[in-house]
Amino acid sequence: MSASIVFKADCRHFRGDIPCKPHKQEGVHCVDCRYYEPTDRNILIIKLGAIGDVIRTTPLVEKLRSEYPTGRIWWLTLTPEVLPASVDYKLRFDMASVISLLAVNFDLVINLDKDREACAILDRLEASVKKGFTIRNGICAPIDDDAVHKFHTGIFDDVNQANTKHYVEEMFEICGYEWKGEEYQLDVQQPFDIEAAAMSLGLAVDTGKPIIGLNTGCGGRWTSRLWDEENWAELARRCRAEGFQPLFLGGEQEHEKNERLAKRSGGLYLGHFPLQTFIALMDRCDVIVSAVTMAMHLAIGLKRPLVLFNNIFNRHEFELYGRGEILEPSKPCTCFFQATCRNEEYQCMEHLEVDRVFDAVQRWVGQESSSNS
Repeated sequence: MSASIVFKADCRHFRGDIPCKPHKQEGVHCVDCRYYEPTDRNILIIKLGAIGDVIRTTPLVEKLRSEYPTGRIWWLTLTPEVLPASVDYKLRFDMASVISLLAVNFDLVINLDKDREACAILDRLEASVKKGFTIRNGICAPIDDDAVHKFHTGIFDDVNQANTKHYVEEMFEICGYEWKGEEYQLDVQQPFDIEAAAMSLGLAVDTGKPIIGLNTGCGGRWTSRLWDEENWAELARRCRAEGFQPLFLGGEQEHEKNERLAKRSGGLYLGHFPLQTFIALMDRCDVIVSAVTMAMHLAIGLKRPLVLFNNIFNRHEFELYGRGEILEPSKPCTCFFQATCRNEEYQCMEHLEVDRVFDAVQRWVGQESSSNS
């Protein structure tokens, strides 16, 4: 009997090592399956990390789907858990994944990382077309003219500072495409129950009020981007006085700080969570305030209004899709792309005033309310 069984290895759902999803859910077989979706090519994106950079590369998926509707999209990354469901094969960067990729004949491979390991993988893969960055004598190099601009902005600070293209636009350019407003793709796996989480901690929350997410961290390395704790506390107090619900956000590194801030301001803090739970929590916010960090990309992916703090980066790098604004210190930052502040006269983030931030929050609460009415 097994010799007569038909299988269609070109179907998007077919896996070969395990039953496909339609078979598991409905018991269908390939011979007469209504879910049969033929594919005729393989496309690989190499974008290993960091998480935020992976998320802000996901607009390419929409473009690739429109260009190659019958293509299988593969993605190699350090964080496959943030990839959208529209990616067919989500591969974690490890030896097993690399060995598997070496056995595939790709029609298109796009490497958007300038890390040596990413460039070396692209160099070793079989592909009809390769875009992005490769390796030559141990040094990263652009494959073609489409990648030259991004290559230059990554190795010369003055070229980066003069750049007026945002990151998504640059990613599209590397691939030979024109960005036409394609958005981040970010899935929320399950809703976050703020009321239940607050109740479990003995806290009260009024979810009838606009929830203002205050993401207080920016990673341990990038202290040049930190805003003073008293500023965060004062912003939370101002939000409460206006009838908003401030909600402190962060990871394990910000846990103690956020506990202090909640006590000082009366704001809400529910703890730190695994990534997918954190995404769901941010999805409950009406407006999010954050420095340039992973939470910024999550806010954009969730299509939440964003008040973004920027000091050490080129502001043109960030595309907010018309849902937010970028605030910079009133005194100029002199530490472009520096992890720690090196200005002996002043620290620029001391000159990002609470009044300006609160005014921006009020503006975007109003716009969010109007868009949801």
